[in-house]
Amino acid sequence: MYDFRIDAADKPSLYRELAQAADALTAGEPDAIANMANVAALLWEALPDLNWAGFYRNIGGELVLGPFQGRPACIRIPFGKGVCGTAAATGEVQRVDDVDAFPGHIACDSASRSELVVPILVDGALIGVLDLDSPSPRRFDEEDAAGCVSLIQRIGARLGGMAMASLDG
Repeated sequence: MYDFRIDAADKPSLYRELAQAADALTAGEPDAIANMANVAALLWEALPDLNWAGFYRNIGGELVLGPFQGRPACIRIPFGKGVCGTAAATGEVQRVDDVDAFPGHIACDSASRSELVVPILVDGALIGVLDLDSPSPRRFDEEDAAGCVSLIQRIGARLGGMAMASLDG
């Protein structure tokens, strides 16, 4: 059983501890879906003021819902559409203070007010995105973005690879 108590005094420490916990949770596990599920649960438990935490996977050139915590979500998102699709199309982190002001925002949950999406790149290939939503405007800042990027860089390869390739088959 895993019992991670992440209680950091500042955001850099919080994200360092989160990355260490995610590393421990995914170490030695080759199944990408299992790893995404555990990381989504970890983020849901450790990060305050979220109403959704999870993954969309790149399947056949579109984003398909992966493991998550929160309310039911959109199942498929085309590249270039909404915050997740924009992150997938550009390969760039999307930090949105007010989702209603984002052109083409897809409202999977009408309670979401802000969003942070981090592309997951493995050997230069997009395997999916990490998506965090909050009911509070301006919930995510540069420290949140940097912390999530660092976490994904540390464990990204465990969220893709052979287990993901078998899903395309």
